[in-house]
Amino acid sequence: MTEGMQHGEIATFGGGCFWGVEETFRSQKGVISTAVGYMGGTMENPNYEAVCTDATGHAEVVQVTFNPKIVSYEKLLEIFWKNHNPTTKDRQGPDVGTQYRSVIFTHSKEQEKIAEASKTSQEKSGKWKSSIVTHIVPAYGEASPATTFWKAEEYHQQYLAKRGLSSCHF
Repeated sequence: MTEGMQHGEIATFGGGCFWGVEETFRSQKGVISTAVGYMGGTMENPNYEAVCTDATGHAEVVQVTFNPKIVSYEKLLEIFWKNHNPTTKDRQGPDVGTQYRSVIFTHSKEQEKIAEASKTSQEKSGKWKSSIVTHIVPAYGEASPATTFWKAEEYHQQYLAKRGLSSCHF
């Protein structure tokens, strides 16, 4: 059993700088906890400096532990789509690099099916002028460095909340 599973389910999203993504999910009713970190790369135990070189292949992500009786995975996906631009490859606003890519790491076959359906729905909605570039990556089954969640340094955890900010956008 994955750590935290006894208290809720886990969802993992990358949608730009993890500070703002974390704050968006942290305030959602039904979210038990959040942690920022790195996923999708080849280096074990990456740190912020290494990830920022754009050479490790990691994305900045937020791992959300949630109570599915209070907030559904579908609702978390709605929040994900609404709070970043899934049509910009390897960038969000002024942040550029593969670590800022749009990505959903799924933790079960059910999450994968729901995420794929949600992405298809977004593509058909007409809301986006360009194609959605969000990757959906299974992070269950055999563990590999690419599907391991590496928790970021403590100073990145709840970074905006610690500074009394609600978003990175000014």
